[in-house]
Amino acid sequence: MGIDVRQLLLYLVTDGPLCAAHGLVETVTAAVRGGVRFVQLRDKTGTTQDRVAQAIALKQALRGTHVPLVINDDLAAAIAADADGVHIGQDDVRPEQARAALGPDKIIGLSCETPAHIRAADPSVVDYLGLGTVFATATKTDSKQYIGMSGLADLAALASLPTVAIGGLKQGHCTDVMTAGCDGMAVVSAICGKNDPQLAAARLRQELEKHR
Repeated sequence: MGIDVRQLLLYLVTDGPLCAAHGLVETVTAAVRGGVRFVQLRDKTGTTQDRVAQAIALKQALRGTHVPLVINDDLAAAIAADADGVHIGQDDVRPEQARAALGPDKIIGLSCETPAHIRAADPSVVDYLGLGTVFATATKTDSKQYIGMSGLADLAALASLPTVAIGGLKQGHCTDVMTAGCDGMAVVSAICGKNDPQLAAARLRQELEKHR
């Protein structure tokens, strides 16, 4: 399948508790109305069966939007739900295994925290890189380190693949993320935790578009 790099500009990562006020599907659809163009389903506490059910519901809601849906860290769920792909970390299934299981047309995103991770990413296997964790965040507590904006710029400069920054990022970080050389910014609480996810997404996209 591959990706259109423009889809990475505003990338939403879901969080169940933060989406609870409006519900997962409505939060995501509102965010897409506001300008999100890429969605990652992340559910750290649910089962594969839970993630499959969530992904199927999101696929139905996203039909016709051309917004890809990838599943975090669960290759089996991505296959069962026929999602658009997976996003994997350094300690998850290897990218080559994911590609073999998914075939050539699905999306594979890979989290990278160090220059070594960037250099090891195979462009013939991986479609895009998630760079971070930039700042500490309550939605991801297993990060080994926080790279900050200077570290983000260092990693982006090394990458030959499209890149999206992630980790504690808010509207005030849009300029710095794009100046660092990333193709986009991934957010969780900056959309999922807001009373009006559509408005939050629209404001983020407006800021990001200034620096595209």
